[in-house]
Amino acid sequence: MEPVTLTTDRLLLRTVGPADTDAVYAAAQDPDIQRWTVVPSPYLPEHARGFTEEMVPDGWSQGSMFTFGVFLTGGELAGMLGLTMRGLGTAEVGFWAAKEHRGRGYVTEATLTACRWIFTELGVDRVEWRAEVGNAASRAVAERAGFAMEGTLRSGLNNKGVRRDCWVGSLLPCDLGLPSTAPYLPART
Repeated sequence: MEPVTLTTDRLLLRTVGPADTDAVYAAAQDPDIQRWTVVPSPYLPEHARGFTEEMVPDGWSQGSMFTFGVFLTGGELAGMLGLTMRGLGTAEVGFWAAKEHRGRGYVTEATLTACRWIFTELGVDRVEWRAEVGNAASRAVAERAGFAMEGTLRSGLNNKGVRRDCWVGSLLPCDLGLPSTAPYLPART
C-alpha cells in the first residue's frame, strides 16, 4: 500500500522518511517517551534511521503498520502515531507527543483522524489502544478520543524485555457514527 496523507485544520499526518530522522531522534530523547513506549532506551541515531528508512516504509508496503508523523502546519513534528494490524478487522493504535507539544490536543485529533481513515478506507471494525498501567497521559488521549476502557490485562505487554500490566480500550466505527463492515451484536447486560 502506498502511504497516505491526512489533514485537519491544525495538522498534517504523513509518513516519515529520511528527511525526518533528525526530528524523530530529537523527540525520542525525551525520558517519558523512552519510559512509556517501546522505543529503545537509550535511543540512538541508528534507531531513528532504522525507523524512518526501514520500519515505516516496510509497514506501509506490507500493509501491516501505518505510521504517521503528526506535523503542525508549519512543518514541525508534534508527535507520532501508528496503526498496527493485529488480526482480521482489528488494528492497534500507538502514539507519542513531542514534549513541547503536549497538552494541546494534537495527538487526540490525530488519533481520531487516523481511526476514521482506517475504518472507512481499510474496513477495520475495531481499533484497540493499550498502555502500561500508570501511563495517565496516554489514557487521557484515548479517553478524549472516545475509546471505551475495557479493563486491565495482567502481563499484557512487553516493554524492553519486561512483562507489564496494561490498560486496554477500544474504538468502534459506531463510536464515530460510521458503519461497520461486519454486523456487531453487543452483549446484553
